[in-house]
Amino acid sequence: MNNCFNKIGLIGKYGNPHVAETVRELGMLLQKRGCEIMLEHATGQLLTSRDLPCASLDEIGRNCDLTIIVGGDGTLLAAARTLVEYDIPILGVNLGRLGFLVDISPDDMEERINEILDGNYEEEHRILLNAEVQHKDSPPSESDAFNDVVVHKWEVARMIETETWVNGRFLNSMRSDGLIVSTPTGSTAYALSGGGPIIEPGVNAILIVPICPHSMSYRPIVVSGDSEIEILVKENMHSHAQVTCDGQINLGLVSGDKILIRKKDNVVRLIHPRQHNHFEILRAKMHWGEHS
Repeated sequence: MNNCFNKIGLIGKYGNPHVAETVRELGMLLQKRGCEIMLEHATGQLLTSRDLPCASLDEIGRNCDLTIIVGGDGTLLAAARTLVEYDIPILGVNLGRLGFLVDISPDDMEERINEILDGNYEEEHRILLNAEVQHKDSPPSESDAFNDVVVHKWEVARMIETETWVNGRFLNSMRSDGLIVSTPTGSTAYALSGGGPIIEPGVNAILIVPICPHSMSYRPIVVSGDSEIEILVKENMHSHAQVTCDGQINLGLVSGDKILIRKKDNVVRLIHPRQHNHFEILRAKMHWGEHS
């Protein structure tokens, strides 16, 4: 049987034993189609059977032509930051709750996977951000973010003071609990709870959202996706401020550091069934049109 994808990596939600049955069923389906399978190491530990080869994320990225994520949006976010370096398409199977990124239900998995292997699918590209913390006395630290880069307070309940520049031009100085710099993908995550707009995923844009600003005049702002954003935190504030990417990776700040945020050159390639409709998912997640 001819497949559009022949060597497939499987990645399950980390530390969640409930994914094992779905991964097992998925593996059997793919083997029936004649696909070669590589299990991510932690996912392989969830299975009692050890008859499938295990590999690291990097090995999957180098050797496979499709990765299937079994879990939620958070599982896909974590894997995508590594896999984006290998230009490998990613498909998501959710574990019961509809996700913005993982949109195949286990109940429909066999039908949808067969359709995709037959070439009946859509491919969508999503941008990522790269955050670089430039230190005075040590090499820079950096991380990518699929959803957002957040400069925020921690340890103590007091505001931080920031200055923000866009393409070398001063935007504002602000006292707040922090600042969210988001991709369109992340506009339905933390940025949304901060009052930011929902941005259609294909738009080349970056969203800047203040977190609880001291003045109500500070509003979210959308800038070009090709912008370079520089954030300075007042020197006496670095002891209780840090940078967090996708809510999963923390970068420390010390006095005199600055944060540079820009769009990453690589894009995440998401595979969807033909039936995929972003606005339909949005309506379901936001409960639009429902009557109480």
